[in-house]
Amino acid sequence: MNISDIRIEIERLILRPPNGEDFEGWAAFEADKETMTYLGGAKSRAESWRSLCTMVGAWHVRGFAMFSLILKDSGQENGGQWIGRIGPWYPEGWPGTEVGWGVAPEYAGKGYALEAAVASMNYAVDVLGWSDICHTIDPENLPSIRLAERLGSTNRGPTRLPEPHQDARVDDWGQSREQWLENRKKFQ
Repeated sequence: MNISDIRIEIERLILRPPNGEDFEGWAAFEADKETMTYLGGAKSRAESWRSLCTMVGAWHVRGFAMFSLILKDSGQENGGQWIGRIGPWYPEGWPGTEVGWGVAPEYAGKGYALEAAVASMNYAVDVLGWSDICHTIDPENLPSIRLAERLGSTNRGPTRLPEPHQDARVDDWGQSREQWLENRKKFQ
């Protein structure tokens, strides 16, 4: 399948691989100090460009990576308003097959992350065939912990990220494929 053909439509969002059209939203997201508190800190436009290209590249190298979250009813051409990134993530040295998330601050608290996380968890299990899904979360990142709990994930203890994030404090929240097959019933 061609990567540009991958598209998941859910109630309020479209999930698709990121592309160059996402850069302005991506850069604004990564420039926001509060948003990036648990995601490696605020980044310059140049760093954000490299970050976006890393995600796009991962789609080509691994066949998956995080999706861009596109607001369906944004009335914009080229697929709508970019509001965040979410989905499968497994770079070299990562502690497990992760579904991670990040929503732009003006769209946080509206249920978009939960809606997209459910679709991403389904994609990881149903399409990618993952047997386990983790979420690496800083113990002080309460909104992400609440989302992991809503998904049915549990804290499996501290874990370690690879360089250059080796000093970040993160816990391994997650669940098995079998647990997700049961937990997802509450979202159907």
